[in-house]
Amino acid sequence: MDYDDFSELYDHQYDLYRDDLHFYAGLAERAPGRVLEIGSGTGRVTAFLARRGAQVTGLEPSARMIGRARERAEREGLSLDFVQGDAGSFALPERFGLILAPFNALMHLYTPAEQLAALRNIRAHLAPGGTFAFDLYLPRFGALGTLRHEGETFYAPDGARTDVFLVQRHDPPAQLLTTEYFADTTTPQGQLSRRHYTLTQRYYTRFEAEWLLRCAGFAAPRVTGSFQGGPVTENSEVMVFQTQGE
Repeated sequence: MDYDDFSELYDHQYDLYRDDLHFYAGLAERAPGRVLEIGSGTGRVTAFLARRGAQVTGLEPSARMIGRARERAEREGLSLDFVQGDAGSFALPERFGLILAPFNALMHLYTPAEQLAALRNIRAHLAPGGTFAFDLYLPRFGALGTLRHEGETFYAPDGARTDVFLVQRHDPPAQLLTTEYFADTTTPQGQLSRRHYTLTQRYYTRFEAEWLLRCAGFAAPRVTGSFQGGPVTENSEVMVFQTQGE
């Protein structure tokens, strides 16, 4: 997944997402040493943790996303480290007391080989006694194959309006959900332009994720159905995992 072209829309859509922040901040406050965030994007989580005193390194494949994250850090007066790389092949000279993969970051690993390579590499960068934590959404989908608008409308300072429409397609055998975004911008003069983005995510079942962790050398994880705790149920929207290297 190449997020370079997607970075501006990503910020518009998710910059105000707050559900996970206090959960990850709590882990960071208790963690010994530095924190590594996998898939740090434009720095939403990284900046939040840094504002609370954590020493955070953000790992992100997209150069443009890192650029926007550095702009955020400069605006907020934060000192943040960002490294361009992917979960399966990054190599850093230190080990971390806490490694995070928030907001479905692991859903960009599409095959078992990619998943195991990433998890083993993450484990290799985890300090003894350190924690690996991440969240994944549960596979529920809206109306498939239908163009729909889910209330995402953004206004620019010059008065231009952008409406985001999407179409989703599901490939059950491959456990893939592909979302095509159509961002339609109308200027105050009535001129219309469209940008198109494609996002493909490989979703997991709970026990599949647990077995992948065990195969990669992690301990049996704690799994909850929300960032506040509690079991995974049919009404849960996310699965939240916490584990350690064995």
